[in-house]
Amino acid sequence: MNNDEILVGYDGSTDASVALDWALDEAGRSGRPVRLAYVFEWLTVAGWIGPGVAPGIWPDENARREVEELVRKAAADAAAERPGVTVHGEVFDGPPALVLQERSAEAGVLVLGSRGHGGFGGLLAGSTAVSVTAHAHCPVVVVRDGRAVTSGPVVVGSDGSDSALRALGFAMERAAQRDVPLRVLRVWSPPGGSPVDFDPEDVAANERTAVEAELTPWRETFPDVPVEISAVPGSAASLLVEASGSAQLVVVGSRGRGGLGGMLLGSVSQQLIQHAHCPVAVVRE
Repeated sequence: MNNDEILVGYDGSTDASVALDWALDEAGRSGRPVRLAYVFEWLTVAGWIGPGVAPGIWPDENARREVEELVRKAAADAAAERPGVTVHGEVFDGPPALVLQERSAEAGVLVLGSRGHGGFGGLLAGSTAVSVTAHAHCPVVVVRDGRAVTSGPVVVGSDGSDSALRALGFAMERAAQRDVPLRVLRVWSPPGGSPVDFDPEDVAANERTAVEAELTPWRETFPDVPVEISAVPGSAASLLVEASGSAQLVVVGSRGRGGLGGMLLGSVSQQLIQHAHCPVAVVRE
């Protein structure tokens, strides 16, 4: 693999297929190759779930050959549908979350469905998606609930942190590739109590000015991208989830200014992975 590739966690599930479609669209715009990664885990507590054998029965070499054929066919079908995109498929051995985390060090973007064959109906996002997003070495896009929206703006949450600045660049580039506007959402918290000199309009104006400064290098690189800046009080997670309803992609950093050093994934990122109405990109350090 090389760090220009778009790596897709693929297991033949519906969510994985939608994640693959998102990755192919991304590859068509960026010119990057796509690699499907099926992680074959021989032993699990509840038994292996996938093609070849019934759940609860340990797989054998026949099952692995069926997995390899599944991946080969998926890669071939994807390449045939998108003749301008280079598509590879590969089967890896080991725990899915750990393997995908390791492979992400050699990828440009990692794309996942929110749940795979091992998901439980009561969970909004699978443990693999949450774990990989927390530990990956590259930006991770989670395509939730079989939905991949292709209309609307790109929305990015920005709080001035280093992580958010990286997310801002990622979002600006995606908006330019898609020829859609970028909406920057800056959420601020009102001060406690009731300060006499507190003016919410002044705070909002100052926050917009700060965002404009952060955007300067990206406006120079992508001058044709229309940008809307919203500076509002409230909950960043709630407002970003709401904004995701009309967006085709929401982008956030892995941690913002409110993050704790020991947390690998911030609360806003986790809330979006669980509840957003469109694909979510988490841009890590």
